[in-house]
Amino acid sequence: MPMNQQSTRITEVLSNRMNKTLVDFFRCPEASMKFALSGDLSQEPGYFSFGSGMVCYGRSCAGPRKNVAEGALADLAHNVTYSGSTLRLPFDPVDVVENLRRERYAVNGYPGNAGLLSSPFARRLYYFARPALHVSVRKHLQRYFFLDVPRLSFPRWPVDTSVETLLERLLLLSIKTQNLKRLPFIWFWPEGAASCVSMSHDVETKTGLRFCSQLMDVDDRFGIKSSFQVIPENQYPVSQQFISEVRGRNFELNIQDLNHKGNLFSDRQQFLRHAAQINKYAQQYEALGFRSGRMYRNADWYDALNIAYDMSIPNVAHYEAQRGGCCTVFPYFIGNILEIPLTTSQDYTVFNILGDYSHALWKAQIALVTKAHGLLTFIVHPDYVSERRAMNAYIRLLHRLAVLRRDENAWIAPPREVNRWWRQRSEMKLVCENGRWRITGPAQTRARIAYATVKDDRIEYSVEQNGPRGVLTAATKSAAVL
Repeated sequence: MPMNQQSTRITEVLSNRMNKTLVDFFRCPEASMKFALSGDLSQEPGYFSFGSGMVCYGRSCAGPRKNVAEGALADLAHNVTYSGSTLRLPFDPVDVVENLRRERYAVNGYPGNAGLLSSPFARRLYYFARPALHVSVRKHLQRYFFLDVPRLSFPRWPVDTSVETLLERLLLLSIKTQNLKRLPFIWFWPEGAASCVSMSHDVETKTGLRFCSQLMDVDDRFGIKSSFQVIPENQYPVSQQFISEVRGRNFELNIQDLNHKGNLFSDRQQFLRHAAQINKYAQQYEALGFRSGRMYRNADWYDALNIAYDMSIPNVAHYEAQRGGCCTVFPYFIGNILEIPLTTSQDYTVFNILGDYSHALWKAQIALVTKAHGLLTFIVHPDYVSERRAMNAYIRLLHRLAVLRRDENAWIAPPREVNRWWRQRSEMKLVCENGRWRITGPAQTRARIAYATVKDDRIEYSVEQNGPRGVLTAATKSAAVL
């Protein structure tokens, strides 16, 4: 192939790859997206910004890149150029999005990486001694290790939406570049729901296992079906009676780690052996989902797990033993596995580390995630919530979520339903027939067409949905232009 033809082919491949990132997220017509690189990418990745308040990590064609996400970052929004209706970017958005979702930035994100249990030796020592440590002792130790959290500027606390902010800004620029009046896409949630909520319970001890029935009663009072993640080995017996009760009451059962020793991802070969055991338990329990113990994770190893979805990656992991965060409040695929990220703080963190029974943190996270029309996911442990003060706080949370469903059109669903919907949506397409758009694909009757428009240099979303007597109602969202 002649050199100029080869160069053209490479450009086309890159453009299609860049376009696919937005098409996959918005489920919009492929012809609406036209991107290309403005030059050759750097050899080394680094931090830069793409508009005010936006943090990116990856390789770029222009501007300096920093090794840490601190201080002023080079704003590459000023390096965007246009060629007809094609938007030429100084970076590859696919690269940036994957780096954030898979936490590939973390090695450079924290000077000294001084987070809790960051070294393998400290981790082994802590989990060896942990069974003998009272909760009050662990709580004080953890508060000491988390003293540096206020200094961490990235990911942004208490919710980071860097991924969708980047994608929305690219969408906005595409609409303006092509002089579109509005751009249709498939709305994020079924029946035009404004956001999604999913509750989960990680069972860590025999005490927690005994409390699960009462916790199901509490959830049922608010019409919320949740998932229970059990540890297959060492912690407690997972009886067929318990499995039948969870399933019989239409709750969900998933796997949590193998033995909860905190070493699942410490060694690749050991992980593969443990993954084989986890897969056997998943088959035995007919479990679709998985969450790793202590939220330790390595997304690049997930292909060894025979699961439909994972729930181990936090949105912001400032108060987790493993720092980082996926910087998104939406599900996303890691190969064939759907990642359902944890987008709020765990109950243990809220109650025992931060001492917050007022809901101030959860309220802030709920407001930020619903503003982004994202997915609110919670972990509430039956082991800790049985205490009266914690249970009262949990009941207030459930009441808030029920109000969110009633007044703000939130869809509350267990993880299995989130997984089913997001997979169905990923197979849907928008087609234009006789000048009208329609959705094709599985569960298309539950999907809604949405439109993105630009107003006053902001992007606004509206969702078509059949309201009372067929009246169209709308949910809107604005995203600032660069």
